[in-house]
Amino acid sequence: MSDSHNMHAFETVAIHAGNTADPLTGAVVPPIYQVSTYKQDGVGGLRGGYEYSRSANPTRTALEENLAALEGGVRGLAFASGLAAEDCLLRTLLGPGDHVVIPNDAYGGTFRLFAKVVARWGVEWSVANTSDPASVRAAITPKTKAIWVETPSNPLLGITDIAVLAQIAREAGVRLVVDNTFASPYLQQPLLLGADVVVHSLTKYMGGHSDVVGGALVVNDAALGEELAYHQNAMGAVAGPFDAWLVLRGIKTLAVRMDRHSENAARVAEMLTRHARVTRVLYPGLPDHPGHEIAAKQMKSFGGMVSFQVEGGEEAAVAVCDRAKLFTLGESLGGVESLVEHPGRMTHASVAGSALEVPADLVRLSVGIESADDLLADLQQALG
Repeated sequence: MSDSHNMHAFETVAIHAGNTADPLTGAVVPPIYQVSTYKQDGVGGLRGGYEYSRSANPTRTALEENLAALEGGVRGLAFASGLAAEDCLLRTLLGPGDHVVIPNDAYGGTFRLFAKVVARWGVEWSVANTSDPASVRAAITPKTKAIWVETPSNPLLGITDIAVLAQIAREAGVRLVVDNTFASPYLQQPLLLGADVVVHSLTKYMGGHSDVVGGALVVNDAALGEELAYHQNAMGAVAGPFDAWLVLRGIKTLAVRMDRHSENAARVAEMLTRHARVTRVLYPGLPDHPGHEIAAKQMKSFGGMVSFQVEGGEEAAVAVCDRAKLFTLGESLGGVESLVEHPGRMTHASVAGSALEVPADLVRLSVGIESADDLLADLQQALG
């Protein structure tokens, strides 16, 4: 992270890091460099280090500098999607015969990447309850190279103590990877708590408007950053300039959006705890959540994601999703508009039959920034 941003508050860094005024026109928003190649001043005479936009693009550079600053890292890398970022990380860190500890609650696409893709070339994995340090210790083997964590997790909103797992990872000589998508760097900065790598789906809260797909890695080790950059270029799944520009635009309002997401989600969670048809509410902001104290320690607030279970089983949960009107039925999360989904049939269908299988009666909400009163009314009518 640039020293010029070390002394500034998050809200200031979000707006200014990487967003240098255009030297030609003074434009306060970085241009979209919609270009594939760059004129060289003689063979190897690169202007600013740019030769081909898979390797580097000025708009993507602006975003990558911003990401590093927000997470307190030394290097940020932007990709075409969150899974592209994860794929690059796994192929950089791992080889045949290596082992990874993965969480018992995680995004279905992440599980699919481990179980159906990297496993085919000899990478082994085992599942641990990352909320329980003893479970993680027991899962580590001599072949383990990384511990993978989501906190809050998707979709059960589990909380992992990042600092504790960072210590376990250091003692074992492995790297700790934290998917920070649900929290965003405004609510939580895993690198500052001891993690080695932060993963983001930029599609979600960072972009914030459901109009872009992207992913990111941020690290606090310059040598690892160079390795990842080499593989990013070699594999090529980079963020395009317009996508990078859209995420940069979204990040400028990240702080104010996350405040509103968190406020609305807290009201939704509280209402759901009092509803007769709701059997369980999963939200780390609730005092009876098993990870509440840890979340309060390592997060600024508790975020915009709420999951709950309903009486009547799977069909009742699907019916709630179908009856919602203001909550749009759809996959993804983190946009300004509220979304509802049935994880078992949608985002987490790929974990069916595994240790990560989600309850059939589970409904997941991405609580947007609309009027909280309107959102509560919609959920009440959807629940019946």
